[in-house]
Amino acid sequence: MGRAALRIRLLGGAVLAATAVAGVLTLGAGTATRPLYKDASQPVPKRVADLLARMTLAEKVWQMTQVDKGFLSADADITKYRLGSLLSGGGSVPVPNEPAAWVAMTDAYQRAALKTRLGIPLIYGIDAVHGHNNVIGATIFPHNIGLGVTRDAALVRKIGRATAEEVAGTGIRWTFAPCVCVARNIRWGRTYESFSDEPKVASALGAAYVAGFQGPKLGGSPTSILATAKHYVADGGTDKGVNTGDASLSDKQVRSIYLPPFTAAVKQGVGSVMTSFSSIQGEKMHASTHWVTDVLKGELGFKGFVISDWAGVAQIDGDGSLYSFEDVDKGIDAGIDMVMVPQAYQLFQAVLTNEIQKGHIKRSRIDDAVRRILTVKFQLGLFEHPFADRAATKTIGSKAHRALARQAVRESLVLLKNAGHVLPLKKGQRIFVAGKNADDVGAQSGGWTITWQGSTGPITPGTSILQGLKQVAGKGARIDYSLDGRGAKGHDVAIAVLGEGPYAESNGDRPDDYGLNLDAADDVVISNLRKAHIPIVVVLVSGRPLVVTRELPSLKALVAAWLPGTEGAGVADVLFGRVKPTGKLARVWPRSAAQAALAPGEPGALFPYGFGLSYR
Repeated sequence: MGRAALRIRLLGGAVLAATAVAGVLTLGAGTATRPLYKDASQPVPKRVADLLARMTLAEKVWQMTQVDKGFLSADADITKYRLGSLLSGGGSVPVPNEPAAWVAMTDAYQRAALKTRLGIPLIYGIDAVHGHNNVIGATIFPHNIGLGVTRDAALVRKIGRATAEEVAGTGIRWTFAPCVCVARNIRWGRTYESFSDEPKVASALGAAYVAGFQGPKLGGSPTSILATAKHYVADGGTDKGVNTGDASLSDKQVRSIYLPPFTAAVKQGVGSVMTSFSSIQGEKMHASTHWVTDVLKGELGFKGFVISDWAGVAQIDGDGSLYSFEDVDKGIDAGIDMVMVPQAYQLFQAVLTNEIQKGHIKRSRIDDAVRRILTVKFQLGLFEHPFADRAATKTIGSKAHRALARQAVRESLVLLKNAGHVLPLKKGQRIFVAGKNADDVGAQSGGWTITWQGSTGPITPGTSILQGLKQVAGKGARIDYSLDGRGAKGHDVAIAVLGEGPYAESNGDRPDDYGLNLDAADDVVISNLRKAHIPIVVVLVSGRPLVVTRELPSLKALVAAWLPGTEGAGVADVLFGRVKPTGKLARVWPRSAAQAALAPGEPGALFPYGFGLSYR
């Protein structure tokens, strides 16, 4: 700021001259001085420069450290070590897991951070990947695999905005979303986190999510939250779809298929990017100077900060053990700005400090990382508004957000077969419902719901598909249910809600062919329904296309519902014809497990990319 005369209006109308010298704003005799970085009227770059100049090496290192709240040795460590960031991994929640407890927890953590010498606020992160999905009672939207079917960027932007409101309402201003991966092998356990196997769809919808989370300007409102484009880069292109595996891809393939969604996110102004556990041609992404610094920060012009994945830096040497000097050197030099430790934070700080002091990591690299982190904190307005937005707390699980989720469910369904126009269901029909996923909010929400892997059962308030069918059918309708499909005789039509149970990441990988088929329990349901000699409609709840070639001839109708989330009535809206199905496949549907990696446009698919029927 240099030397500049300012005029400050004080109480009573008196005017006092003030000067700013060497970054300190002086308000006259007998008053305290205020550092320039605390003056919200100053440009962000000046505030960052002023704060950075005041920081010790230890304070800089701790700004680069992110700790899972569940691994804090003591809450007092936030103040003691001047931590820069906390997160809640999947299932890392307060007790009780309810909005008020989240607000109390995050506000308490923030107060601890503000007690430090410089009063730098925390930035708290969470995997809000399909709504604020760690919080019981939050609205759970369809996973990305369903949203890709909609091709509706405006809808996705609205979902991002609604999610941002619910996240900000718990005192959190950072989500590790959207996942903009292009999944090219359905064996991968994160297929449902991918909008499409086509980069154009992933690019458009990923950018829309970023716009929804962050708003027109990062920090432009109290409910603007930091978005994260992940996982950089080519995590959806690993050999055989192995999570955290290696992608045997050429530079051209990476740039043409897997890089475009990140380019779109950067153009949209995404504030953070998360590196992938996976590798390209044997090089760990967490250690890739080429892809992180040269391409992302250089070619693409990314101005935000790069966050590692969970303990990703510790995995660079291949053994996944605690942080080695080599791990830290390679990760920081590659361009990672903040390290999701998430538990051995004292060890990480000691190792990183040692490597800086010995000259193995340049201090200019540290200053660049901290500058990027502080810039985002200032842009978000955390220095002025560090605590939870109580007005936004009231939006968590609101009727408006659940109505938006129901709309998303309607648009995400794909009608794959409808022989004899058995759908839509008709008034007065005797309807029989069966299958393990028919009356299960947990199953229809999938992984990353309340806990990391998700779980079956009534894990959060919502409407199951069976409940939705009963609601939409109205009074007087006859809808019967059995888990295994027995008792269907005498009904006019059977709705079998089948498919996968919840999973996340590596637990969802399906290296064996059987894992892509319907399971034994689903086979029993179909067998029992066949004995009733009535039309069978299968609604698949799954995080990927499943191989149903053998079962398809005996089915009158097949509907892909993907992982719809808490608003199962959206499925019923389509089945009863309240709205016509409009979804078109955003990925190839294989005929057999041998086609798990079939690319769009290649021949032989059971249903090609872009396929989808509607009602006449």
